[in-house]
Amino acid sequence: MKKTRVDQMFAGLAKRGEKGFIAYLSAGDPCLEDTVDIVLRLEDAGVDLVELGLPFSDPLADGRVNQEAATRALDAGATFDGVMACVSKIRERSELPMIFYAYMNPLLSRGFDASMLAAAEAGIDGFLLLDLPFEEAAPYRQALNSNHLNAIQLVTPTTPDERIDKIVKRASGFIYCVSREGVTGVQEKIAEGADALVDRIKRRTNHPVALGFGIGTPEQAHDAARLADAVVVGSAIVNHFHNNPHTPDGRADAARFVGEMVKAVKSV
Repeated sequence: MKKTRVDQMFAGLAKRGEKGFIAYLSAGDPCLEDTVDIVLRLEDAGVDLVELGLPFSDPLADGRVNQEAATRALDAGATFDGVMACVSKIRERSELPMIFYAYMNPLLSRGFDASMLAAAEAGIDGFLLLDLPFEEAAPYRQALNSNHLNAIQLVTPTTPDERIDKIVKRASGFIYCVSREGVTGVQEKIAEGADALVDRIKRRTNHPVALGFGIGTPEQAHDAARLADAVVVGSAIVNHFHNNPHTPDGRADAARFVGEMVKAVKSV
């Protein structure tokens, strides 16, 4: 498979000796037009990659903040086709790597192959499929590969070593290391054992490892960056953009918060 923007990004980070910053937001929150503006502001703040949540009514891996963001997006009229158009608009102005954080139901309902083709044509670089077990992924992986989309794989604290071995062999782009059991959401500190889990993964693959779930402050982001190749921040970013006024000044304030998180990661 040819190199995606994600592959090129991680290669550049490694060459420069930098850690990466990955930001999550729900596409369509507060609306699709504003999502374009927010992504561009994230890029200006120094974000290396954006995870766009594909809005779904039952996001089982998500905590309250991201569930509510998905609900707001759906209430505002976000659809699969609308999100693809949103990505296309971003691509008119940016080459920032972007992946979809998605669940299978919306993709299967319109046909998985057709969904992958639409995403690739819009300009997305890969998928993190939250509810697709590794053992059932083979039929779908071909559609990802044929559309030159990274298949980002999850490893959790409960994943045994022998299963990690199988998962990393089929992954592309990077490995998403879930720092703790449970759902997304800001925590007071990085989960105990996150360092050991990252080490277990790194001993089994040369793929970059991104650490996420629960990271919400610059201090936590800095600590996480010492463990992994990249840090994923979601709920804290969603909260800042939601709680600030939906105005240029409000967006600028939220983007400044993200910029502080980025600086903390880049200082490692």
